Amino acid sequence: MIRDAVTFEVFRNAVTGVADEMAITILRTAHSQIVASSMDFSAALCDARGRVIAQANTCPVHLGSIPDAMAAFLAEFGAGIADGDVYLLNDPSRGGMHLPDIFAAAPVFAGPDLLGFAVTVVNHADVGGGVAGSMAVQATSIFAEGVQIPPSRLVDAGKLNEPFLNLVLRNVREPELLRGDLESQLAACHAGGEGLRALATRYGAAGLAELNDELLDYSETLLRAALADAVPGSYAFTDHIDDDGLGSGPIPFQVKVTLSGTGIELDFTGSSPQVASALNATASFTRSASYAAVQGALARDIPANSGFYRPFTFVIPEASILDGRRPAARGARGLVAYRIIDAVLGALAPVFPTRVPAAGDGGPDSVAIGVTGADGGSVVLWDILCGAWGARPDRDGVDGISPLGANLANTPVEELERSGHVRIDGYGYLPDTGGAGRFRGGLSTFRDMTILAPEASVQIRSDRREFLPYGLDGGAPGTPSLNLLDPGDPGERVLDSKPHLVLTAGSRHRHVTAGGGGHGDPFTREPRRVLDDVAEGKVTREGAARDYGVVVTADGTLDHPATAALRGTAG
Repeated sequence: MIRDAVTFEVFRNAVTGVADEMAITILRTAHSQIVASSMDFSAALCDARGRVIAQANTCPVHLGSIPDAMAAFLAEFGAGIADGDVYLLNDPSRGGMHLPDIFAAAPVFAGPDLLGFAVTVVNHADVGGGVAGSMAVQATSIFAEGVQIPPSRLVDAGKLNEPFLNLVLRNVREPELLRGDLESQLAACHAGGEGLRALATRYGAAGLAELNDELLDYSETLLRAALADAVPGSYAFTDHIDDDGLGSGPIPFQVKVTLSGTGIELDFTGSSPQVASALNATASFTRSASYAAVQGALARDIPANSGFYRPFTFVIPEASILDGRRPAARGARGLVAYRIIDAVLGALAPVFPTRVPAAGDGGPDSVAIGVTGADGGSVVLWDILCGAWGARPDRDGVDGISPLGANLANTPVEELERSGHVRIDGYGYLPDTGGAGRFRGGLSTFRDMTILAPEASVQIRSDRREFLPYGLDGGAPGTPSLNLLDPGDPGERVLDSKPHLVLTAGSRHRHVTAGGGGHGDPFTREPRRVLDDVAEGKVTREGAARDYGVVVTADGTLDHPATAALRGTAG
């Protein structure tokens, strides 16, 4: 039992603050652009049993997978865990998700007492394999994707395992970049360890363990109470990824969400079998995406930890895209998480109509660019491009923002251009791309890029071209994504959504993300809001009339009689 509510609240905020300090440490010390600028990493604190106690405000689809990674570490090292150790893994069959995501866990001791673990997950810029960035959609086996790390001891009681580290570094394109980001993970684990020891000093080791238990029970209790507001029953939804990048598709994601009043079951029976390409996920990643969907829709004030996970049960088909069987390729599995989130939210929309948004862009798109110099050295650039949220039940979608589940940032233009290998010629929003509705979906984001290097390998991961972001309550769907090679030239070519290209100097690429879905009948949107959209360049005059029944004159004013006639409300 906690001693008092004040003690508990102070502890709850303090332990979350330690996790956030870990994240800030990575942000300030990481070397690669995908980590330091796009923020593709996570941090958390676990107790001695491997349960997540607190997580930083980082990438949700990483964090729900930490319990599986911790189970793998504990199974491998068990009673041999020592003060000063640091463990690594990335093997999807041994607690990982995909190979670029390397977990690092450091046990934290206070004297003889194991208090818990400081854990970080970083998406490294490259871990080897056939294509720069190690996320080639076209990979058909994990053996083509890079170096596989089973649960391994990187640091043994304070002593670095140099031969092991050198083996990993020898298998990647930018070894010093990986070393720098790995050192950033270790620095964050050190910060987390110091914070956890400070809490043990304050509360005692036994008191800290009691508060951990209380925090987990608190999250469980609050989530069960939130679920109690729902009408018990089963609610189904199906969404799709367009294709697998190898010519097969569409790929269905089918979920049946059953609410019992205090618990929630997610049954993914009917979803696609595992695919030939690298879109396959792990069961841990499927669960993690599901947690993120429910957390985002229902429980923003509930601490996300292992107590939050307790009300969930899952049915995840084996050898499916949601739980691929080794040696399935996994590098591009991120799309799976975003489609799971869309499917789960689609199922929950009729149950919680005032909380669930329309579908967003379908996940951050990525363009991985690899350049090999004359000396054999490699440079890997990551262009992460987030598009839009779908409209919410009471307000518009957000433009140019990471989707629920990712918490990433668009790669800054300067980060891409300073390499000298690419030039960004355009970057912004496109009008009339947000799904029309009483509340408008967020706009598509575009990026125009010219290759400056003599030759570059380009791997693109995008989606939502065929299966558009859905609208809700009468809202229109969003608009499709697009990849164009050499736009405006006589040889302009529309690319697939997931191509791998080898481009030469002067080649130009335009990438457009999908626009978010709308919410509510577009003809009930306040004309003044449509006028504001036109003034801000988010909707054209033609789009205002076509999609919203609102007539805006050439001088930028509302034509009220024409609008009333167009909307059928005259007289």
